[in-house]
Amino acid sequence: MAIGSRREILGGLGAGIMLAGAGACASATSSRKIGYAIVGLGSYATRQIMPNFAGCDHARLVALVSGTPAKLDQYGAQYGIPATHRYSYADYDRIRDNPDIDAVYVVLPNAMHAEYSIRAAQAGKHVMCEKPMATSVAECEAMIAACRKAGTKLMIGYRSRFEPYNRLAIELARGSHVGPTRFITAEHGFSIQPNQWRLDRPLSGGGSMMDIGIYSLNAARYLTGEEPVEVSAIESTDHSDPRFRTVEDRVSFVLRFPSGIVANCISSYSSGHNGYRVIGTEGWIDMEPATPYAGQAMTIRKDGVTAPRTLAAPAKNQFAGQLDHLAESILNGGTPIVPGEEGLADLRVIEAIYRSAAERVKIRLGA
Repeated sequence: MAIGSRREILGGLGAGIMLAGAGACASATSSRKIGYAIVGLGSYATRQIMPNFAGCDHARLVALVSGTPAKLDQYGAQYGIPATHRYSYADYDRIRDNPDIDAVYVVLPNAMHAEYSIRAAQAGKHVMCEKPMATSVAECEAMIAACRKAGTKLMIGYRSRFEPYNRLAIELARGSHVGPTRFITAEHGFSIQPNQWRLDRPLSGGGSMMDIGIYSLNAARYLTGEEPVEVSAIESTDHSDPRFRTVEDRVSFVLRFPSGIVANCISSYSSGHNGYRVIGTEGWIDMEPATPYAGQAMTIRKDGVTAPRTLAAPAKNQFAGQLDHLAESILNGGTPIVPGEEGLADLRVIEAIYRSAAERVKIRLGA
């Protein structure tokens, strides 16, 4: 989700986070599509999010926000966004005066999520914020409070919750398809290239755990439907590697849940992983790969037989499904299945993981 130069990013941070003001977004009706402004025109926004508005039933792209004028011109022309609907970070607050914008999707470096989400709420706009929700529990709580005060929806971009195989895995795991769950393994990682904002702690808030490790954590939580009560973690980072001067590389962490389920998880910036396995008393459910942009695969072992489970291609992919879900929540007055509280729950565990690794102790949660 890189969005231009580091100077532009740090300049955007200067606007500050304030909680004053805010009015609710103008009411939407089911006879029209919900208009989104995309905030941050990096790779993820331009290659994954924006093209998938074409598959939406209830959402449309109406505005762009970027610190790079050339990007505003390029993507404005590509998507037919008029100059009046293109904003810089400096004039971002003018979105309040644009009735075509119902919601914003914040696709910025992690350290900017809270500020631009809160300012969107103050402008009376609903908010989709990319994960991780923010860089601290305190920021997450401020975002939730701002949207609550403004009467706007807040949803976090957990796209896997709208992907058919992951949705099936949740149903099967929670329904004891292979017997009650006893263990979960969840592993996510890749070899990161240097010179990215993700490797700059002031922008990212952390290393692999804040980026790819959140997939392992979130999977453990959504597969169990429970919140962990205890966490222990070990970090392994070669700080002589110039990529890891300020952020961590590998984190191994163990979560214990109220039902007794144990999840063994991996987060890595130097090895390749993308999968999870739910192990029950009568077999297992395996997802490998589990959370890529496309190409998920499921295998199930049950009654002594191991076989793939294949689903028909969905009518809309996880990206369009995610965009439409917030739109439908706005239109129908419902609560998104991944509201701000979901992002807050992950950050609480991430902070405990960092503390456990630093202090080399088990951390009790929810006490």
